[in-house]
Amino acid sequence: MSVTFTRRRAITVLAAAAGLPLLLKATGAEARLVRWEGTTLGAKSTIQLYHKDEAKARAAIDAALAELARLEAMFSVYRADSALSALNRDGVLADAPAEFVEMLTRALHLAEISGGIYDPTIQPVWQTYFRHFTSPGASASGPTQADLAAAMALVDWKGVRIDGNRVSFAKPGMGLTLNSGAQGFITDRVAAVLRDHGFSQMLVDMGEPRAMAPKPDGSAWRIGIANPANPDQAITHLDVVDACVATSGGYGTVFDDAARFTHLIDPRTGATAPALASVSVVAKTATQADGLATAMLLAEPEKRQAILKAGGGERALYVTPAGVVASVEA
Repeated sequence: MSVTFTRRRAITVLAAAAGLPLLLKATGAEARLVRWEGTTLGAKSTIQLYHKDEAKARAAIDAALAELARLEAMFSVYRADSALSALNRDGVLADAPAEFVEMLTRALHLAEISGGIYDPTIQPVWQTYFRHFTSPGASASGPTQADLAAAMALVDWKGVRIDGNRVSFAKPGMGLTLNSGAQGFITDRVAAVLRDHGFSQMLVDMGEPRAMAPKPDGSAWRIGIANPANPDQAITHLDVVDACVATSGGYGTVFDDAARFTHLIDPRTGATAPALASVSVVAKTATQADGLATAMLLAEPEKRQAILKAGGGERALYVTPAGVVASVEA
């Protein structure tokens, strides 16, 4: 039995594959689609820019990738030298970068407005599931109740203290994950770098796609929403301009062969979200949409609209292999 880290994409970006030619006429010159592919915090990432000067586009992408590398060094839970890993290891980060404090403040605000449905201090529970399912002979029924209870005792967003640029935990053993938010935050920062270099027509996806301005032909960017049972297949799509679409689905990472346990954990109960359900949230920024997607997936139906509105979201689509099963408007 093993953990499956396929990082199946909850969103399939269909913009370049929707019959769009690589060369488009724009103001008398050829607007070329310039594309970069890589990873951000372990997630597949892309940048798509339109510009008549490919060399200028490549230079802008290089600047954006430098910003990506700088931010990954703060937020990566996988890198031992990141600011986040230092905080989780030591329980205190004495000189936290400004962006780290900003992102963490946003995460704690989302925890507050969601009533703890979203909680970035869920990391000890995630580690409990991970340790269990990567141990030889792991029980298919999951971690013991005692192990889960010990981890759950460390989950409390109110126990994160921010004093200027000093961040600390109220209890030893607490831990943070900012994966539900940091990818969106990085997407917004990378988009800002590209915009500062004079680009407006672009799709930036550092784990969550953000569309900036229409494409050169005036059309919207088309974002496909994946079928949870077959993430390579788009079950529906959204056309967006100047907005982000972030998706959260249990199928992104499953801990066990039967897909009974997923990486999305309810901080109130320790139970994991279903593998074959997902929600896609539309918001003006990727930072807003990313964190909201996790909160909205775990929220009870009667709480969804209030959380979406308070978090700055515009719309949420709930999807199963049967298609769109619910829609919420702010």
